[in-house]
Parts: sequence; structure tokens; C-alpha cells
Amino acid sequence: MTIRTTPTTIRPWRRWGAGLLAAVLAAGALAGCGEGDDPDGSREITVVLFGDAEEIAGYRTMVEAFEQASPEVDVTLSPVATQDELMARLTTSFAGGTPPDVFLLNYRRYGQFAAQGVIEPAQSYLDASTALDEGDFSPRALDAFRFDGRSLTCLPQNLSSLVVYYNTTMFRSKGITPPKAGWTWDDFLATAKTLTGGGTYGVGVEPSVPRLAPFVWSNGGDLVDHPERPSTLTLTAPPATREAVDWFLDLQLVHGVVPPDAEEQSESSEARFLRGTLGMYLNSRVAVPTLRTISGFEWDVAPLPVAPGGVPASILHSDAYCMSAGRPDHTGAWRFIEFAMGAQGQRILAESGRTVPSRLDVARSDVFLSPSLPPRSAQVYLDAEPQLRATPRTAGWSRVEKETDALLEEVFYGRIGREEGLRQIEERIRPLFQEPVR
Repeated sequence: MTIRTTPTTIRPWRRWGAGLLAAVLAAGALAGCGEGDDPDGSREITVVLFGDAEEIAGYRTMVEAFEQASPEVDVTLSPVATQDELMARLTTSFAGGTPPDVFLLNYRRYGQFAAQGVIEPAQSYLDASTALDEGDFSPRALDAFRFDGRSLTCLPQNLSSLVVYYNTTMFRSKGITPPKAGWTWDDFLATAKTLTGGGTYGVGVEPSVPRLAPFVWSNGGDLVDHPERPSTLTLTAPPATREAVDWFLDLQLVHGVVPPDAEEQSESSEARFLRGTLGMYLNSRVAVPTLRTISGFEWDVAPLPVAPGGVPASILHSDAYCMSAGRPDHTGAWRFIEFAMGAQGQRILAESGRTVPSRLDVARSDVFLSPSLPPRSAQVYLDAEPQLRATPRTAGWSRVEKETDALLEEVFYGRIGREEGLRQIEERIRPLFQEPVR
């Protein structure tokens, strides 16, 4: 079977009026035929997801394998490059009544769609499945997609954490011992200072909520007043949170171990790490395919440092397959998800290097750990699983995070004073928690 890759797919019935459409769907349901079904029993589904070129290539390979296993289902793979593009595509398609059958979405962004009831809950499909079992997957990843706190809304296909990528060759040349589990904020800062100078910087980190959160949690603080029902950010209090926020900001504003504003604008931290002029780089597993193109030096991965007297903590990075609600028949969509979440589908994506499989048997295998490929210490991603925490999954969280990130960047690079900037963040973001779902 061939995979039709297209930016948009609009089927003829979607141009009809709402009343006629409802009648047609009802008739299809009574006849036992799903949307996109042909009389001979074949099904057509559209899958929308995001990723870079290497990642999309992995999805194409997985779709080809699925269509060989299920020739009665034709898949139109419709990728976009970024999560922002994906959100725009989904928002437009749901508003216009043309949503995809399956879409891949991060847990920090799916809340607005779940709150509107446009996602078909996955729990009953998983319960009835003979191919998948809830116990196959990381409980941390699963819990992030329980919008109501109990039942699965979507099925998470990956599991990652924020980690420290480091230039092993540079560490060796500076006489620095490679970082190990349990290293502290003081160890991290001392290492960053040693690596800074002579045209190199110690750390590359994006000033954003996902990068800040693990340091706050490690120090015993939190980002919001109530994790389940947040009404405000709490970056200036309690003391444990404020201490972590200040430590994070000081990396740039006081210690200068992070590239300054102008230099970051001219060359990203990832590009700087690739060039060998950045000692440590904070990112999730998403960086691995690009970092594997490095040939001039060795690199590896380490866990995040731990706050003094604190606990190990990292932030969950996870995307899940969701199904659009309102279909008379989700058979084709669920069949695709079953394959993608099965051992074969998970192995195919693991081989791309991009994902940490949420399916634990695949994550613990050499398919993911890849002893012959960097990073040598890939076990770090799996060891972090019990320490992973998730940000709130409320309907408005994606907007809260986006606008907080923009303001946090202003403070991090000294474009606005620290106290004034943090005050503005809390005041400007607070109303977003009360906004109705659109």
C-alpha cells in the first residue's frame, strides 16, 4: 500500500451542511460503516503529527509496516514541523469540522481539546484490546493523559525527561569528572564555570517553564498554587520555589555561564553544542538524532543535578495518539494506534533515536539502549522514570506556558529587572487560569 502524505485532507462529505452531515453519519452508524469506509470493508484514516525530518521518516516507516499488516486500512500521513503548527492545524480543523482521525499531541497541550469533548476517550478501547495492556506502559506517561484523573484520554507513545547532554571530550580536556546521578547544583555550577571562557560557555538552556520546573521540584517547591486546580503561578513564593527560580536566573544574570542574549540570538545552544563550543546542553531525547551527526568529539548524557538537601526530579516529555470524537466508527483509527503502540511499532520509532518508548519492554531492550550508538549512558532516561513529574493538564495550560515563557525570557536575559519581571509574570498570567475554553 502507498502512503499519501499531504498537508490537508478534506473529504467530500465535509462540505455538506450540518443537518445533512448528521443524517449521513447516523445512517452510516446504523449500517455499521465508519467514516471513510468503502463498501468492500476498507477504511481510510488521516494521521496528523509533528516532527523533524528524521522523526517523520520513522513515522513513515511505521505506517508502511502497519499497512502491510492491515491492508484494509489506508493511512494518509499529514505531518507538520512543529508543535505550534500542529496546534494551529488542529484548532482550525476542529473549528471547521474537518479533524483528523488520529493526531499526536503533547500532554501539556491536549487539555484544551479534552475540555471541549472533541477527543474520543481511549480507556474503553484499551480495556477491550487483546493486543495491548495498560501494564505494558510507563505509569507516569499514562497518568499524564488522564484528563479527568481516572480514565485515559489518549495513549502515550513516548516517555522522556529533561537531561544534561555534555561534551565528553571537553570534560576530559578540562580534567572534569563526568557527572553522575546525585550530583548537586553546586557541582553543576562549578562545572559550568570551569567550562566557560576562551570562546566556550558552560551551559545552554532555554528559559522556559519546562526547563525551570525540575529545579523548582527538586528544591521542594511548585510552579502553581494547586497542581490539579491551579489558579496562579507561584514563582516568588514559597521560599523553596523562589530559591530555585533565582538559582536558575543566576546562571545567566550573575554567573554568565549561559551565552548572553546577543550570542544566543545569533547561534542557538544546540548549534553551539554541535560546533563544540558549549560544554553542557539541557534538552529531552528529541536532541539525539541531531547530536548523532557529531563527528568531531564524543558526547554523553547525564541526569539533572539535585538541589542541596532536595530530591532528584525531572519533567515528563510525552506525546500521545488521540482520536477525534464524533466518528460513527473508530475501528481503523484504533487499529492504527494498536499497531503503533505494539512492540513492532514502538521498535520502529525507537530505532530513529528520537523517542524513549513508553512501552517498557521496548525501552529496556537494545533497540532503544543502542549500546553501539551515542549516548552511551542511555539508561539515564529510564532511571529518571520514577522521578518524572508533569505540569498541570488544564484546558488553558498551553497558553499559560507560552505566555510565561515569553516573559521569563525577558527576565533571564536582563531585558527587564528580576523583581519587576517576576511580578509581571504572576500578574499577567493569573487571569489566564480563569479564561473559558475556546
